[in-house]
Amino acid sequence: MKIQQFLEHHGIGANPFAEEDAQTDPVFKTYCIANAHHPAWEKVYGDPSEPATSVVFGEKGSGKTALRLQIVKHIEEYNRAHPAGRVFVIEYDDFNPFLDRFRDRVGKRRDASRVLDQWKLWDHMDAILSIGVTKLVDRILGVRNEDESNQEQLNLKALDRHQSRDLLLLAACYDQSTWETFRGRWSRLRRKLRFSTLRAKKFLLLGMLVTLTVVGVVAGTQHWDWLASPWPYLFVILGWLPWAIRAGRLLWTARGIARELRVINHTPNPLRQVLGNFTSDELSNQPLPTRARTDDRYELLSKLQGVLKSLGYGGIVVLVDRVDEPHLINGSPDLMRQLLWSMLDNKFLKHQGIGFKLLLPIELSYYINREDRDFYQRARLDKQNMVPSLEWTGEALYDVANARLRACANNGRAPKVRDLFDESINDRRLIDAFRGLRVPRHLFKFLYRAMAAHCNAHTEDQPAWRITGETFESALALYQRDQDAFDRGMGAG
Repeated sequence: MKIQQFLEHHGIGANPFAEEDAQTDPVFKTYCIANAHHPAWEKVYGDPSEPATSVVFGEKGSGKTALRLQIVKHIEEYNRAHPAGRVFVIEYDDFNPFLDRFRDRVGKRRDASRVLDQWKLWDHMDAILSIGVTKLVDRILGVRNEDESNQEQLNLKALDRHQSRDLLLLAACYDQSTWETFRGRWSRLRRKLRFSTLRAKKFLLLGMLVTLTVVGVVAGTQHWDWLASPWPYLFVILGWLPWAIRAGRLLWTARGIARELRVINHTPNPLRQVLGNFTSDELSNQPLPTRARTDDRYELLSKLQGVLKSLGYGGIVVLVDRVDEPHLINGSPDLMRQLLWSMLDNKFLKHQGIGFKLLLPIELSYYINREDRDFYQRARLDKQNMVPSLEWTGEALYDVANARLRACANNGRAPKVRDLFDESINDRRLIDAFRGLRVPRHLFKFLYRAMAAHCNAHTEDQPAWRITGETFESALALYQRDQDAFDRGMGAG
């Protein structure tokens, strides 16, 4: 018999246990994302009106990515209900592009450990600023990404000239969109903000005016012999000298920015041309990222917060997930530690108005427990709403299974996981078995295998509508063997 036939008999329209990854799980996204939460949900999510940091450790399949998706979904709902105090979400979960650029900068031939030894806190800050600024510029320009299903309206008139300058400076340094050219996109943003750059062109206009004047005088007087002397050329050079001096200084600044932004691709000359749209006064004493330090980045982060606050965002939530997936890391706990440890800084994690949600592999908790006093004083994990392990009890997994069955039910029916199994298997046995599976992913895999084994043992002409105790125990034993191999790194799980 077929699994679908078995499920339809119990009033279930689709297999609730077919998917194993929350990112591609339609059952989770359409129903469970709003109603099925881990017991630690409130501690992790907190209050959006006052974003707070949470540090969560969980093994593979425990629901870290599901937590991230739930946080995003709940914040979207919060933003709709509170348009004047929305929360801006930055999803820092794809490390590959940043690590690739960083490795290109510090040396491709170096091994991963030596590369990550040079990764600092300001590299994380640059990556977060890049994601946040690019997302904000996309919204302002109306660029609709696939994951942007809910773009709020932005009142750009709320920005004064200083904040428009701050946003344009942030875009010059951190906007990394691939939709259009760097200068073209920046110019579109400038026009959208109605930011005049005429005053910044005075030296360019002076050079053009002097050149046209010299050409006009020579042509008007018909003294073509003057072109044989150095004086016309000297006047032209003197006319362009202020522009050349300023362009040289801007190029020096642009090279410094391109050099120090190690996780972002920048070509100095286009960046110099963009910086040339600001007057010297507008660039004076601005915290440009031209040095290897965090001070400038903190100020730039504050500038982004100021711009967002004027646009109706009262706080920022940064979601950190999938740190074990980059190809440079390749699941290595040692390399994950090298990448993340600089981020565990109390000053950074407690930055006013920003809540960091760090969803980390359980392997890193081993390193946390081995750290010294200096690390604990710097990280102050006792103040970060830490969840040492994203554990699931057998009862909690039982509820998750029932929630998924209800999500796939037909015609108002309310099937339960108890209904799928023979009466010889009581609820206590089911809960004990689920407890041994530990996490939702293992639960879903086991239930799928149990249904497959049961259906393979019966024909469509002589179906059986409940999984027997013998099938349950044999499927559980086989899965626990595979689970043990997976825990030892010797199997796919």
